Amino acid sequence: MKTLTLGSTGIQTPQNAFGALPIQRTDAEEAVRILRRAYEGGMTFFDTARAYSNSEEKIGLAFGDMWPTMRDKVYIATKTMARTPEDLKEHLNKSLELLKTDYIDIYQIHCVDRCYEPGDGTGMYEAMLEAKAEGKIRHIGITTHQLAVAFLIVNSGLYETVQFPFSYLASEKEIELVKLAKEKNVGFIAMKGLAGGLINNSKAAMAFMTEYDNALPIWGIQKMEELEEWLAFMDNTPAMDDEMREFISREQKELSGEFCRGCGYCMPCPMKIQINNCARMSLMLRRAPSANWLGENWQNEMKKIPSCIHCNKCARKCPYGLDTPALLKKNYDDYISVLAGETTV
Repeated sequence: MKTLTLGSTGIQTPQNAFGALPIQRTDAEEAVRILRRAYEGGMTFFDTARAYSNSEEKIGLAFGDMWPTMRDKVYIATKTMARTPEDLKEHLNKSLELLKTDYIDIYQIHCVDRCYEPGDGTGMYEAMLEAKAEGKIRHIGITTHQLAVAFLIVNSGLYETVQFPFSYLASEKEIELVKLAKEKNVGFIAMKGLAGGLINNSKAAMAFMTEYDNALPIWGIQKMEELEEWLAFMDNTPAMDDEMREFISREQKELSGEFCRGCGYCMPCPMKIQINNCARMSLMLRRAPSANWLGENWQNEMKKIPSCIHCNKCARKCPYGLDTPALLKKNYDDYISVLAGETTV
């Protein structure tokens, strides 16, 4: 497994990191077992967020008692959805408390639609500098789903890391962003390496990442068997060969165009439509075992789509600029055709 240096932070870690969003859905005892196994298996970088309900707390439970002997061997990145300095300070102190540590390696402003800068009137960047001066954070990072904003961030020279979706479904422009981050010595943290669940070949996903020696993938892990799949790559890292390139090329053709990544930033829907799954149901039927998606529960969820009032709140909040109502209708029509036996998956 390749070890990379995360931009100007100087952080050196295997190119195989732990995304802790999914463990909020795992009971505490199992989450602790998974997190400790990840560390024992060689993972040293753990990414979480204040917005991930109890994810930070579970990391604190897993490692808090171990920090005296291992804190300098583990890198914790967390995030704040704060948009004022006061909220940022409150979130940061809560994160420190839950993580049971006195500093955070990378503190990230979460899911931004702008590049916060000194003197912009928000006080956000100044608050980050203050936290760094106090020793509460080591490095200043930021995350976004918007490509144009990501380019502004990387070119600003203000942030030590940027976190952005990146997988083998990336566009040429997104690949350009990763290369620019390397040129500017900005650490690139790759979220959604499995494209929100659409990618189901972990070897191909890992092989693709190894082509970019500055990209640190944070794989979302919820179950021990998922973790073991990624840990197996520590000693036997998949290589990008001709066969793998051909496979990825086929995948890119099948999944090209506009599709929902399932991030959920469009939610909640006033009509209680589960947009983040319903808007990509056609793809999920093709790429995941379909029995569950065709069960009574999801039939009932999909049947909410015709109740859409076209308020367009979801479209306005979509970080990828999708026409969400149109995407929902297309997926509903496809779903009904499958149920009626008119088409197959």
